[in-house]
Amino acid sequence: MQDAGIWIQQAEPQPTYAVLIDEQHLVSKLYNMVNVPTGVWIDEQGRIVRPNEAAYVDNRYTHIHRLEAAPYLAALRDWVEKGDRSSYVFSEERTRKTMAMPNPDWALAAAEFGLAEHLHKAGYLAESIAHFKEAQRLNPESWNYKRQAYLLSDAKRDYGTSFGKEVAKLAGKPYYAPRDLPGEAFTGD
Repeated sequence: MQDAGIWIQQAEPQPTYAVLIDEQHLVSKLYNMVNVPTGVWIDEQGRIVRPNEAAYVDNRYTHIHRLEAAPYLAALRDWVEKGDRSSYVFSEERTRKTMAMPNPDWALAAAEFGLAEHLHKAGYLAESIAHFKEAQRLNPESWNYKRQAYLLSDAKRDYGTSFGKEVAKLAGKPYYAPRDLPGEAFTGD
């Protein structure tokens, strides 16, 4: 809020839970997370029992991603109630297979992205752009790379596009990889 040229910051409600901010994007690099929001189920022993997938709590962006929130929330409730007996929990083998990097170029993409962020933070915006572009070329499925690069620069000038235009290029194709939930189907054309 601004009053007579003075910015006044109003107090925001403080969360009653821990909020983790991964400024180096380590979690997304380690677990091949390419979009947000992403849900990962981790049990009380610290094991991933369901790897990262699109996770929405409501349907406000269904027109973009075409995923209904209800099937995911029902699966999550089932897991909370039944634990390892839930039919939605993946086996260790299935989890490993699902989390495996499908393309060796993606490791190079992560390195390019990290270099781009380092250059940007060090004040070398112009130099960072080539590395952001290379990360996107090597892993075109990573919407996180697009989102971050466009946020840290003038997307139209530096990339000739915008996040909205990139989503529009999908022309009805899924914005997210399909979730592996029994009975759920992509609701697009």
